[in-house]
Formats: sequence, structure tokens, C-alpha cells
Amino acid sequence: MARVKGAMMTRKRRNKILKLAKGYWGAKSTHYKMANQAVMKSLTYAYVGRKRKKRDYRQLWISRINAACKMNGMNYSRFMHGLKLSGIEMNRKMLSEMAIHEPEAFTALAQKAKVAIGA
Repeated sequence: MARVKGAMMTRKRRNKILKLAKGYWGAKSTHYKMANQAVMKSLTYAYVGRKRKKRDYRQLWISRINAACKMNGMNYSRFMHGLKLSGIEMNRKMLSEMAIHEPEAFTALAQKAKVAIGA
């Protein structure tokens, strides 16, 4: 059998990693071994970051809703419980946007939540 030479595929694989490492400081952008380590770690951070982003946004929305609830004389958990009892299904992102841009509408929701709780 003929000998298989893998120079082309090896070069392609290495160039793909070096392209991802473009802009890294020092030898990490030019030496394959160091670039490969840096790119693998970067891809790990990127994956974790995509999961964290969802967590961080939900936390931000809850903080905003809680601040708006305080202005209406109730706390976040009682507000959400009241909305659930009154049958209003609205996600936290939209509630947060409403609290910022349409405070009158948010106040109306808070009143409905208070009535549903019986407070």
C-alpha cells in the first residue's frame, strides 16, 4: 500500500486553530501548541458564558420587578404569587420592561395582584 502523507489536513487543522487565536497576546497567536491551549480554554469560557448570560438577565429582571413592586407597596414574591392567582401569565422580561417603560400599567398589575391575594 502507498504511504499516506497527511500534511495538507494537518496544516488545515492547525490553521483553523491559529485563525481562532488571532489577536491573542504573544506566542499564543503564533505557536500552534500554545494557541491550541488558549483556544480550548476560550471555547470553554464562551460555553459557560452563554449559560451565565441567561442567569444574569433573569437576576436583573427580578431586581427591576422587585424595585417597581416596592414602589407599589408590596414585595416581589407576593406580587408574583398574586399574578399567578389572578391568572396573569407574563414572563419576567416583559414585566421588567413594563416596570421601566409603562409604570401605570405595572401599577394596574400590582393592584390586580393585591386583590387576588386579598391584601
